[in-house]
Formats: sequence, structure tokens, C-alpha cells
Amino acid sequence: MINTVAWFEIATDDPQGAEKFYGELFGWSFAADEAAAQGGMDYRLIGYPGAEGPAGGVYATGGATPGHAVFSVVVADTAAACDRAEALGGEVTFKLLDNPNGPDFAYIRDVSGNLFGVFTPPRPAGA
Repeated sequence: MINTVAWFEIATDDPQGAEKFYGELFGWSFAADEAAAQGGMDYRLIGYPGAEGPAGGVYATGGATPGHAVFSVVVADTAAACDRAEALGGEVTFKLLDNPNGPDFAYIRDVSGNLFGVFTPPRPAGA
């Protein structure tokens, strides 16, 4: 559903450590995101026991960005959400639009400096 929290991400330079920690703590499972891998990104999908599909991911930063844990909101239009956030006093810190390997997404800091994400699911082929 649009404008709801639909994903979370844990970014770390130690993805194996994160998998071990969260896997043992919560019983989460992890699987490589093949589409992200095709684009050169190490991203691992997080699944919950009994869940139908993944609900989050572990992003292996390789030390290129600080570690973080954020929630992400599904939006109808990532670019429009970024524009609106900036108009409201937020700051877009990263934006990837027309992503050939997955959803359009962005990281935004709210007016208090808190980081969160927004994303628009990829359109089905031919849509």
C-alpha cells in the first residue's frame, strides 16, 4: 500500500556478522538478491519464519557508507516524494531513479536529521 512502511534495511561493512546476529536473535533467513548482484551490489534479502516473502535487506557497504538501520516507505513516485520532502525542509542524501536492477529509491533526512528511505516498486515488464 502506498505511503506505508514496507521495507527496512540494515547497512553494514560486515554483512556476515549482521546475518549471524539477526539470524540467531530473531530466526531470520538471508538470501542473495540476484537482481542487485547483476548491478554489482551485495544485497541480501531478509525473510521471517512463516512469512510469504522478504521484508527487508542487508546492504553490504564495503565501508563506502556509514552503517545504518532505516525503514522505507513505498511511494507512488520516488522523485515526487523527494521534491516534497525538500519543500518541507528535509534533505535528500541519495537518489537512484530509473533503476534497471530494482526499485527507484532514495534516502532522505527529515527535519530532525533522521534518515529514512522511500521507494517505488519496479513496473512490470511491458507496463
